[in-house]
Amino acid sequence: MEFSQQELERLNSNSLYKTVGILVDDAKDGKAHSCLRPNPAVCWPFEGQPHGGVLFTLMDTTMAWAVLTAVDREYNCATINLDIQYIRQAQGESFTCNAWIIHKGSQVIYTRAEIVDEKGQLVANGQGAFYVKKMPP
Repeated sequence: MEFSQQELERLNSNSLYKTVGILVDDAKDGKAHSCLRPNPAVCWPFEGQPHGGVLFTLMDTTMAWAVLTAVDREYNCATINLDIQYIRQAQGESFTCNAWIIHKGSQVIYTRAEIVDEKGQLVANGQGAFYVKKMPP
């Protein structure tokens, strides 16, 4: 499935992304790219350091978008498993996540992702498995 710029804008307008500070800016060909400008309210326990759960959400979201680019429009996906390794403290005003498909099965798609800070330093990496299912009409 390909996403137009209008679709990306519409899908990015959801309350979760806005609350956390996520913006998916590219999703195509089994890959996705997103940015996080964390809302200060999700930086805990230290100012300017997003909670690990926020980074997990960023990675899960970006991986799911990568998966959706590899299926037809009538399909959706759900996370089966996501393992994340936190490499260093996430400090700064912005972070980027790149996710890509590493294997596509008939019902399960496997992904990898990396999150880097504004200096390009690796903050976290991970791998995930997503179940894909045709949605009812």
